Amino acid sequence: MAEHSFPPLKNDLLLRAARGETVERPPIWVMRQAGRYLPEYHVAKGGRDFFECCRSPEIASTLTLQPIERFGELIDAAIIFSDILVIPQAMGMTVEMVDKKGPHFPDPLQTPQDKQYTELMERHVDVSKELDYVYKAITLTRKKLDGRVPLFGFTGAPWTLLCYMVEGGGTKLFKQVKTWIYKYPEETKALLQKIAELCVEYLALQVKAGAQIVQVFDSWAGELSPSSFKKFSQPYLAYIAKHLPLRLNELGLEQVPMIVFPKGAWYALDACADMGYQVIGMDWLHDPAEAVTIIGDRPVVLQGNADPGVLYGSHDSITEVVTEMVKGFGWAERKKGWIVNLGHGITPFVNPDDLKFFFQEIHRLTKTD
Repeated sequence: MAEHSFPPLKNDLLLRAARGETVERPPIWVMRQAGRYLPEYHVAKGGRDFFECCRSPEIASTLTLQPIERFGELIDAAIIFSDILVIPQAMGMTVEMVDKKGPHFPDPLQTPQDKQYTELMERHVDVSKELDYVYKAITLTRKKLDGRVPLFGFTGAPWTLLCYMVEGGGTKLFKQVKTWIYKYPEETKALLQKIAELCVEYLALQVKAGAQIVQVFDSWAGELSPSSFKKFSQPYLAYIAKHLPLRLNELGLEQVPMIVFPKGAWYALDACADMGYQVIGMDWLHDPAEAVTIIGDRPVVLQGNADPGVLYGSHDSITEVVTEMVKGFGWAERKKGWIVNLGHGITPFVNPDDLKFFFQEIHRLTKTD
């Protein structure tokens, strides 16, 4: 049983689609739908630091609801306003959000001989205590949503979190993390396993707080070769998919659909279909028709995968991309197996009205007469 009592869900389209059911239209949401591209985001955020907003349940819930308020019945889910880097913070690392630059770790991991590595590996991390503000934000948001749409919880994937923890922020070279996997593979795997275990508990507690579906963001998966992906990402994604349902059972909670998003790892689509996730998120490098063929008759739903950059283009271009997606995912014939999304998060300079047009075109081109 869930710990909290929430209003009944009025729009369960996304949850039905994620379970592989035949649905009346493909559900829609977009990554980073609550964020900097919305004028109202900057008003609500005020002069607060990014992580300060994450740590305030009231502000986080307000930001989560903004796209729902703006786009109304055009979208079918909310995703809690938070960040993947709350896990390294819970592990004791300092993470700052630098304006116009992104996340920054003042003291990243250097080598396994590093005192900090030993401390991280030995430290007992209580994610129920350290990330309590996320659970409070989820519960508050579920109540404010009043059953309008389901609420996503999420976590960063172990590989992607490791990248940030050793690189100290975003990077183009991945020099440090490549040093780790090729020079210290066993120590790397030990840390990835610890992170994976924390991810399971973190996601389970998000579900306990009210999350109705969860996504695992492996944003840097595409930096791994197919061989390295099998060693340093796939086992830990699979661990989460296997152990989250077990943990939910232990807590007496209902199962929720799980989505994996291995951005850039197009070569891993086949393997991801056998990991235990109900949904695979695809970036815009995938051809939808090829992806449908690769999945075959396996009961896996695909999510995606418009190039976010199309939102800088003309409405004609948006219509063209939506038309190609509808055809590529075989919507007219299948009427299932697809959740509409961008191939990555919406970028900060998009005009919200152009995103609204994207949503409207999905509805127009998939409606059943």
